[in-house]
Formats: sequence, structure tokens, C-alpha cells
Amino acid sequence: MSDHSSDFVLQAISFDTLEGWKDDDPSGLFEVMRNCRRQITDVKPYRTGSLGLSSEDLLPLLLAAEDVAPSSPASARGFFETHCRPFLIRRKDGNSGFVTAFYEPDIEVSERPDATFRFPFYRRPDDLIDLDDTNRPAELDKSYAFGRLHDGRIDAYPDRRAIDQGYLEGRGLEIAWAKSKVDVFFVHVQGAARLRYSDGRIGRITYAAKAGHAFSAVGKLLIDRGEIDRADISMQTIRSWLALNPERVDEVLWHNRSYIFFRETPVADPEAGPVAAAKVPLLAGRSLAVDRLIHTFGFPFFIRAESLTHLDHGRPFRRLMLALDTGSAIVGPTRGDIFTGSGDLSGDMAGTVRNDADFAILIPNAAAGRFD
Repeated sequence: MSDHSSDFVLQAISFDTLEGWKDDDPSGLFEVMRNCRRQITDVKPYRTGSLGLSSEDLLPLLLAAEDVAPSSPASARGFFETHCRPFLIRRKDGNSGFVTAFYEPDIEVSERPDATFRFPFYRRPDDLIDLDDTNRPAELDKSYAFGRLHDGRIDAYPDRRAIDQGYLEGRGLEIAWAKSKVDVFFVHVQGAARLRYSDGRIGRITYAAKAGHAFSAVGKLLIDRGEIDRADISMQTIRSWLALNPERVDEVLWHNRSYIFFRETPVADPEAGPVAAAKVPLLAGRSLAVDRLIHTFGFPFFIRAESLTHLDHGRPFRRLMLALDTGSAIVGPTRGDIFTGSGDLSGDMAGTVRNDADFAILIPNAAAGRFD
């Protein structure tokens, strides 16, 4: 067992003791791994998380997968059994891991505003700058990765309320306009969307940057206020509450000061998943958002969530996944967000995922010895 952080340890286990492993079919991951290999070698390596696993550690696994076309679920599992060793991620506080889910919404939009389409998706503004320890003002918390450069000074960027009230109007940053402020808000939460224009054209947007303020869950706000019972909280119940309380929508949404900016991405294949933080298309049911301050994109994780059954035809969720995205609410070594796909059905599946889960990371053999 090896300690690589103050709050969790890695425990070496065997594939034989990885419950649910023998029933999984990770065959679909090989194309995704080839995409990750191209990103690492042809563009740039992924940033190394605090666990210390790098793209260089991952590359032998990706290279070995380059020409593999598994003939069966067993042969796909055998590839990982040959090239990796599994380690259970154990939190020192004894708490289990936790998974939620996300999806790519389909949103009806217009390229021009009118009386119906009034709520914009914005591109990144030119006065938004990246912050790090060298330029972050002392009054801003270390969590601020973005700020505003204004009259030669750096300060906090205006928040959701200020932007909703018109801070960015007239700057030509609008990508498209949606019908609903609530739809725009939930695209911010998901980080991507397919845009459906009235002429039949399909566009795509994905995360480009954020205003910098911490993410604050509106679901927690509604629970704390006694508006929705904790056991019933989901994207669907939040949307329903907002629809029934239109006069309180701004107040609730503005509680989450975080604001997301987008960039347009090519739609080479409308059936492929969105390109997320790891710069490769997401594969539904096999792509995981993780805390990138700890973990490094591209690594395989086996997620076991016994109480999560609606994603796998009534069976407990036990799947090998690749870490391909991140998110403001995904914080901690055993916190994950499962990508369920695109469109309303995927949204219905994603909106109710709030389940305890066990996390095991598969580490390529050459790097695994560092963690014994």
C-alpha cells in the first residue's frame, strides 16, 4: 500500500478480487485509447495530477492497444490483465466514492435573437485571463483559475448574475440563442451541447473557460431550504421546481455564481460523443469525468456502484471506463461523473445518478511498481 496524498491510499488488488470484472466487456475502449494516443503524441501530453501518473506512464498501454481488435469480451479483459495492475482507491476517512452522471443536451437554438430565442451561449471574452500562482491577486482564493484583466488590473470576473443582467451584451460573443434560461443553465452544468437550428443544421459547443467563481449546486440550495427532499433531488425534480416557481428562477440560478463560456466544435460525426477536456470524443457509458488535480486523463478506472442499476438494464453498474473529462463539482480521489450520451433519453438517465461507488485505477505495469 502506498500513500500518495494526505486523504487516500492505493491498495494493490488482483483482477480476481475486482468484483464484477469478469462480467464486463471493455471492447469499446480501444478506439478511444487510440484517440488518446494521438492526442498525447501528436498534440500534447495530458497534465499530470497529484497522484503522479503521467502521460508517459500511460503511453505503453496506449501503444500496446494500437492494433488490438478484441474478438470477445474475455480477450478485451485479457489485454488489460496483461498490461495493467489494479489498485483500489481507499479514502482515509472511510467514506465510499460517489458518482453522478452527465450528458450532452440537444437544444433548439437560433443564430439571431428574437422574442422567443433570447438567452445566449457566449464565447470566451477577451478580458478573461488564465490565473496561476504568479498572477493571482492575493484577495482571490487559490481556486480561481480565471479572472478579469481590466484597466491593467486583475480582479474577479463578473459572475452569473452580472452576465445575465447584460455585462457581455454588445460585444459580439454570442454563439446562438436558446428559448430558456434554465436550458442554458443546465448546458453550463453539463459543459457541452448539440445545437439544433431551425434550418436543420446541427452545431456543437463545448467548454472553453469559466468566469472563475466556485460551482455552487442549486440542488443543495433547494434541499437546504426544504423545497425538495434530499431523497428526491435530481435534474428532473430541480427543473420541475423551477417550472413551478418562475418568479424565483433568477434567485436560484444566481446562487451558482460560476459561469461557463463555450467554443464551437466541428460536427464531423453527429453520432460521436462530444469532445471534452481530454480532447477526444466521449464514449457513452465508458467515459468518466474525474478530479484532474489528482488524476490524469486517459487512465482506466473500474467503477463499481451496486445501487446504480438503471444504466445497465437493472444490473449493478460495474464497468471499465477512461478518465476523459473533469468538472467544477468533481472533487476528490473517488468522485466521478459518468457520461451517458446525447439527447433527452440520456438526460433522463443522467439526471438521477447519485450513487456510492468503489473506484479502482488500472496502472500500466511499468509504473505500477511505484505504488506497491
